[in-house]
Amino acid sequence: MKLNLTVSPDFSPDHISGWFIFNTWLQRQLDRPVHLELYDSFEAQRIDIQEGKYDLVYANPFDASMLVRELGFKAVVRPISKSDETVIATHVDAQYNCVEDLQPNSRLVATSDPDVNRIGMIMLEPADLDGSNTELSTVDTYVIVAKRLINNQADAGFFLKDAYDDLSELIRKQMKVLVASEISDVHHALLVSPELEALIPQFQEFLVSMQNDPKGQGVLLSMDLDGWEIMTEEQTEFMIDLIDTLID
Repeated sequence: MKLNLTVSPDFSPDHISGWFIFNTWLQRQLDRPVHLELYDSFEAQRIDIQEGKYDLVYANPFDASMLVRELGFKAVVRPISKSDETVIATHVDAQYNCVEDLQPNSRLVATSDPDVNRIGMIMLEPADLDGSNTELSTVDTYVIVAKRLINNQADAGFFLKDAYDDLSELIRKQMKVLVASEISDVHHALLVSPELEALIPQFQEFLVSMQNDPKGQGVLLSMDLDGWEIMTEEQTEFMIDLIDTLID
């Protein structure tokens, strides 16, 4: 039976090929076909996930919460040393040098990634800014967030830190970071549908050992990952509770 895999749209376009290489590697480990589907839009992906189209999802923290609580998915592994932090950036020549410099009616730009956006709004609280006195525009990708800032179409933008770091040097040189979060307990995770729960030990075995195999190391490098570690049910629940607290 063919399995369907999808990946949160917040990874760098430079790693698209890496995920297809991983998909091929995964098929060999499972000895069954796996179809990888990538999306440009968080919302379009969430609709298809909620309609039950996927067996495997590499999810951002917010979607991991939805997958576990609403759809019964189980977390299998998480990437080693790769927490999800949020960056607030602005144009390199902007008059702002810290979030406290931002003023009411500031124009904000972000993707539809709820955990990044909620953490971003929390980091704006020292400037007494919130949803009532700012204007938030939502775009599909972090590349577009960067373009809006560079073109002076927004005063500040929210980024997943990994996505910001993966932007080209030319793009990053035209922006500056006002603040970055340091939460450390929020991260992406690979989850499987309830129908695959019996295979979790098998998934964990070959994914965790991936970094010890030369071919596996090459695949990880193409995805910009150091490796995988097992994610326990307790760790999953802790992260979901944290996300729920941030978003509420």
